[in-house]
Amino acid sequence: MSASEEAKPDRKAADSPPILVSACLLGETIRYHGGHARCEHPALERWLAEGRVLSLCPEVAGGLPTPRPPSEVADAAGGEAVLAGRARVIEKSGGDVTAQFLTGARLAQALVRKHGIRVAILKEGSPTCGSSYTHDGRFLGVHIPQPGVTTAMLLQEGVRVFSEAQLDEAVACVEALDRSA
Repeated sequence: MSASEEAKPDRKAADSPPILVSACLLGETIRYHGGHARCEHPALERWLAEGRVLSLCPEVAGGLPTPRPPSEVADAAGGEAVLAGRARVIEKSGGDVTAQFLTGARLAQALVRKHGIRVAILKEGSPTCGSSYTHDGRFLGVHIPQPGVTTAMLLQEGVRVFSEAQLDEAVACVEALDRSA
């Protein structure tokens, strides 16, 4: 299944909502440079075995190819400004890919609404998936404390978004949500 297709959860318990996970963290070679960012963590393996993971690459789902030029949100604005129409997502080569980023974010939003997703594990630093930081739009490696476009959309939907570096926190959140269901 490609990263742009919706994965169908095969969950054991209907009251356990799926967890949205960046496809690159699951080993899919869909990152801008054509590689992946596989994250091996016991919780991810367990959730995969339970059929709780929905895999998505918002950039690919939004219509961008792999590989593709690196992109950043211009003017250190962050994903919230893109959603509000106050900022653009620009490729290092100068192309405007805002429309594709917004399409990918809307597809993630649709998955959240359709499947009752409350937790997402997304690739840190990405202009679409970054949760605690993205880049400043100058392609110099400067981090800013702004969410990516899809992360900003999911936060507006009430989804708890974690990076691959926060998997232990994500596990605690998922377990607490499961207990309260």
